Amino acid sequence: MSGASAALPSAVWHPLAHLRARFRRYWVERLPLRDTTLLTQRNVYILPTPPGFTLAATLLVLLVASINYQLNLGYLLTFLLAGSALVGMHICHGTLRGLTLQLQPPEPAFAGANVLVSVVMVNTRRRVRHGIGLSVMGARHWAWTDVPGQGSATVQVAFQPKRRGRQPLPALTAETRFPLGTFRVWTVWRPAAKVLVYPQPEARPPPLPPGEPRTGAVPRPQRSSSGEQDGVRAYRRGDPLKLVVWKKAARSGELVSRDTQQTQGLELWLDLAQSGLPAATTTSSSSSSSSSSSGESPALERALSRLCAWVLAADRLGVAYGLRLGPLQLPPATGEAHRRHCLEALASLGETR
Repeated sequence: MSGASAALPSAVWHPLAHLRARFRRYWVERLPLRDTTLLTQRNVYILPTPPGFTLAATLLVLLVASINYQLNLGYLLTFLLAGSALVGMHICHGTLRGLTLQLQPPEPAFAGANVLVSVVMVNTRRRVRHGIGLSVMGARHWAWTDVPGQGSATVQVAFQPKRRGRQPLPALTAETRFPLGTFRVWTVWRPAAKVLVYPQPEARPPPLPPGEPRTGAVPRPQRSSSGEQDGVRAYRRGDPLKLVVWKKAARSGELVSRDTQQTQGLELWLDLAQSGLPAATTTSSSSSSSSSSSGESPALERALSRLCAWVLAADRLGVAYGLRLGPLQLPPATGEAHRRHCLEALASLGETR
């Protein structure tokens, strides 16, 4: 009997929660997409909080008692508290009304990591706006700030994307309960910008693949197990410090650099076929013709994760590397821009624009 009574509240609660979630999703999808929004009476909402309902019940009891016992001081206290609540409601609504929210372009991130969303709150009025919170809709983590008069304040919130590609930013909500906490004023905002999510790098990738001979060059076959070519050479001006063999320099007193595969007539190419996952090559052709919303192949995602780790490893070593993703080829190069282009290609593979 006790088990049936315990299951009854959950059976009643789940349909209500489902209907509430569906209504919220329907309502949010109808909101316009914009990266800058001005809060007005049309998009700012207000409702009493639980302490506000408690205050209303207390005022009702005080009013009934004052009428019943003809207490003049009771009337004074009741209407004084009611007037304070009404003034607090006006101040609370005015704290958000007239505020401008501006979204800063989000930086790319890796899948599984937090993406920081920066929002600038601009206040054109002379008075300070106190106790304004910002959060991802549905999350319980809030970032609170005060916006100075005729100034601005930057607030950052975070969310975690689950997959790679260009992902839309989640809906954001801003609220305040200043000054009395008896009313909650809030707004819901759908940013139009999207964030580029790179594949999640493999935790323990295998060594870099062997280099390929350059056109018209005869490579030397030495290669170490770490994915780098054996041998050293004299240090040349402009060599990255990460290629300097400090142990040999300490013994001999002369700076020497690793003889990388670029100086031996080899080029490092990162390809899906070299990822060590046989199913990745066959899967990539079918996934590239479908949209990302239909779901990605696990084999392809593992291959892209390994390629992402290789790109980061080659960039740390200062080795020139190229990337092959089917018909897309990025020639070998180095630097921050090349690394970003490779990661963008990995993130966008299989997406339909």
